[in-house]
Amino acid sequence: MHICTSVCPYDCPDACGLLVTVEDGRVIRVAGAPDHPFTRGTLCPKMAHYERTVHSPRRLTTPLRRVGKKGSGEFAPLSWDEALKIIADKWRYIIKEYGAEAILPYSYAGTMGIVQHDAYHGLFYKLGASELDRTICAPAKGRGFQDVMGRTLPTAPQEAQKSDFIILWSIHMLATDIHFQHDLKTARQNGAKIYCIDTYKNKTAAWADCFIAVRPGTDGALALGLMHVLARENLTDEAFLAQNVIGWEELRREILPKYTPEKTEELTGVPAETVIELARMYGQAKAPFIRLGSGQSRYRNGAMTSRLITCLPAVVGAWGKQGGGLLTSASASKAYDKSIVRHPEWRQAGRRVVNMCRIGEALTRDDSIRSLYVYSSNPACTAPDQNQVIKGLSRENLFTVVHERFLTDTARYADIVLPATTSLEHDDAYYSYGNYTIQCGFQAIPPVGESRSNWEVACALARAMGIEDPFYRQSAKDLVEKLIATTSVWPEPVDRELLKSGRPTPLTLPADYNTSFATKSGKIEIRNDELTPALPDYLPLAEDKGELAFVNAPDMRILDSSFNERDELTKGQTMLLFIHPEDAARFDVHDGETVTLANERGSADFTAKISTCTGKGQVVSEGVWWQERVKGKHSVNVLTSQRLTDEADGSTFYDVRVDLHKK
Repeated sequence: MHICTSVCPYDCPDACGLLVTVEDGRVIRVAGAPDHPFTRGTLCPKMAHYERTVHSPRRLTTPLRRVGKKGSGEFAPLSWDEALKIIADKWRYIIKEYGAEAILPYSYAGTMGIVQHDAYHGLFYKLGASELDRTICAPAKGRGFQDVMGRTLPTAPQEAQKSDFIILWSIHMLATDIHFQHDLKTARQNGAKIYCIDTYKNKTAAWADCFIAVRPGTDGALALGLMHVLARENLTDEAFLAQNVIGWEELRREILPKYTPEKTEELTGVPAETVIELARMYGQAKAPFIRLGSGQSRYRNGAMTSRLITCLPAVVGAWGKQGGGLLTSASASKAYDKSIVRHPEWRQAGRRVVNMCRIGEALTRDDSIRSLYVYSSNPACTAPDQNQVIKGLSRENLFTVVHERFLTDTARYADIVLPATTSLEHDDAYYSYGNYTIQCGFQAIPPVGESRSNWEVACALARAMGIEDPFYRQSAKDLVEKLIATTSVWPEPVDRELLKSGRPTPLTLPADYNTSFATKSGKIEIRNDELTPALPDYLPLAEDKGELAFVNAPDMRILDSSFNERDELTKGQTMLLFIHPEDAARFDVHDGETVTLANERGSADFTAKISTCTGKGQVVSEGVWWQERVKGKHSVNVLTSQRLTDEADGSTFYDVRVDLHKK
């Protein structure tokens, strides 16, 4: 028996440090690493028994070839040599007959390790395949921050310990950033007040001192209402603004007069007196801190909304105050030069680019995509407009390969399924995007069955396709060592020996990191002349058909569609729909009844839960569930849209309206 260090590989901002106990080639226990500077020895319930995922009886252990109808899940085993030959032969035929752009890779963040996440990029660049614009999460949030702050490093989460007023804005912390509560508990012990702003009262909201419900998609108007009150009541830091900010006077003169507390209430549903109270609390705080989640960015106005919220710390001079600032996503990824794995110089000019949020449209518009290679993602479940995605995946003339650990909803539509390793069966380098920590995770156990890592399969496919570049003769560990060597790009020294050891490695931040503004002007740019409009303003959502707004939020038991394989996590009700009592009375709905939500894209069945956690005119569900976990024919993304955000072409998962019917 021995203990290995490792990292949580999932798409979560925390990137927990792990202690993995191994006996006879099996993982028997997973615990938190106490020396991790942010996760501090604790794990979420999902990772506390990661060994149940690693050694799940549902793991794929051999390559499979489809023998039944697409979607039926009927497969027969075959060897790796046979599988690779089938793929290579099919790709050569497609390239000859239709051109290399008829091949499309599809992936996201099923693993956050750099080597495995980026393993296939170079291969598809070399082939000249179509490229994927990977925007399904929250690029609009990052763009909104960048529009104001440029490449300025966001505030470290531990800074919140010294804050006296903290806003959790559109982040279900207990589901998606659980370790931040350590910092909030310290702040609370020191007297800080914690407010939560969200579209419904989830468990994080109940944890805060005060909850403020905002109408879906109107967070930007709330930010403007707060700035209106801050300016009106002289709660702004005029000295900071004069020295460090461009555009404040124009915003105050041209935009803010429209957003009185009364107008803000009309737009957002937040009572005028609450707008005033929140502005006063924020403006009078010595060091206010905002932890900004991603929910507010998943609307058509997502980038503008994030831009407006990002203006708030500048207005009160929170930057540079110990404990103050704003954290969107930390920039720990900048510690590595990821081009070592990605090889962007191999990209072939003029290749077709497909936005992953519109994969349904891309697969059904015409037959120009003839092969889809899916890894580290589950689009049949997680992509918007599920009916269109399934229609595309059902095409008999679409040759689909899925590299996966489990027979997911997407894998059921594959022609070839390849078994993938988990993070404990391969080497990789990791970073957090919610704190400034990096770490390496090295192979702890042999691959389960015949599973192979993304990198191993990328190398095998490169050879099968006649690509002899020496890059593909390296091991994953070789690439990890090269990534470690590139950490010199970080502005402060990185403890490379600690990183090589596999232990959590904190990134030292420059002393002036939150007062040195990395924009073209060197100042915070409330007015950005490269944008239209140059001054930020609220963008209202266009009215879609449907009586009710619908938001699908995170479920604490799973992460996107990951962990659906674990029965002990998924037991209990799924596709639960929170309905306000007044709406329940209007539709004559009672607790426990099956109801259907429908719009022009499709319909899905839910179990009604009457609750005041949601507001009138709005219904809420939690979780992205595999088909086997839901009672009807479809899961939640049958309702969501392929439309994109105002900037950065991100997803609009929360910008949905529906009608409700009783079964």
